[in-house]
Amino acid sequence: MAAMGRSSRSLRRIALAVLLTAASATSVGTARAQPDALPSWNEGTAKRSLLDFVGRVTGPDFVPPAERIAVFDNDGTLWAEQPVYFQVAFALDRVRALAPEHPEWKVTEPFKGIIAGDTAAVAAAGEKGLLQIIAATHVGITTDAFAGIVADWFATARHPRFDRPYVSLVYQPMLELLGYLRANGFKTFIVSGGGVEFMRVFAGRAYGIPPEQVVGSSGVTRFEVRADGTPVLVKEPKVAFVDDGPGKPAGIDRFIGRRPILAFGNSDGDRQMLEWTAGGAGPRLLGLVHHTDGEREFAYDRKAHVGRLDKALDEATQRGWTVVDMQRDWKTVFPPAPGSDR
Repeated sequence: MAAMGRSSRSLRRIALAVLLTAASATSVGTARAQPDALPSWNEGTAKRSLLDFVGRVTGPDFVPPAERIAVFDNDGTLWAEQPVYFQVAFALDRVRALAPEHPEWKVTEPFKGIIAGDTAAVAAAGEKGLLQIIAATHVGITTDAFAGIVADWFATARHPRFDRPYVSLVYQPMLELLGYLRANGFKTFIVSGGGVEFMRVFAGRAYGIPPEQVVGSSGVTRFEVRADGTPVLVKEPKVAFVDDGPGKPAGIDRFIGRRPILAFGNSDGDRQMLEWTAGGAGPRLLGLVHHTDGEREFAYDRKAHVGRLDKALDEATQRGWTVVDMQRDWKTVFPPAPGSDR
């Protein structure tokens, strides 16, 4: 009987060993069969640098999750920005929508040119004209009302070249990168020169980034209580903070409170943000999206009127930053069009 007991225990140990071996083999097989984390990226230096960096900070050069801060410019980095920034397109449409309430605009530039469709006159108005347009279309209303107007515009407005909703012109490879970083313990932020209240309307839907992780330019708001007792914030025609160029590191410090370990941009307006990120200790990744694909998107850099990439491109070459060549490094640019079968 004792011998039979020992034999039974031996059989159980053998069976357990077989099960553990099989489980281990299954686990290894599953790991090897994991899907590509960045399927819309072509194999090459850019993709490899991203994968290697995440592997380092989660492995041999371990960075605690609380310090895995990644910041991204928006226009031209996460979605398209040509022929004009999408917020400018929104403002131009608002001028046309509000024109019946402002007959004086028919004889006043830059509004006269917008109403008449004279793009040359609008361009000639320059930065001063743009500020007039923003002031006329973004202020004097509550923040809640503004968010509703922006949401309505995104629901109907379409890009002039691609004939698609603006919010669908996000970059598929960058969506994958955002998801990959978050899956590896990163916290992802938008740090953009665009208006913070404009971007917060779509950032969650477009990128999975909540409003509190959006840093942008902002105007002054005034708190007041309406006659019916409703408290509101009213947008005033005063600039509170410009989140562009040297304003980006200041915005990161002010609103995030941690120096990022990864930063991505696409223009000279992002250069200081990348320099600030590079100045920290430990592993760092600095990236630039280089718009080289005139067929699938747009091709521009040093002489562009929107999203100029000149000094930052030279610095990227000198410092060994990761430059993503859109034509070479991306298998696809945009997600399938809404309603398409692809």
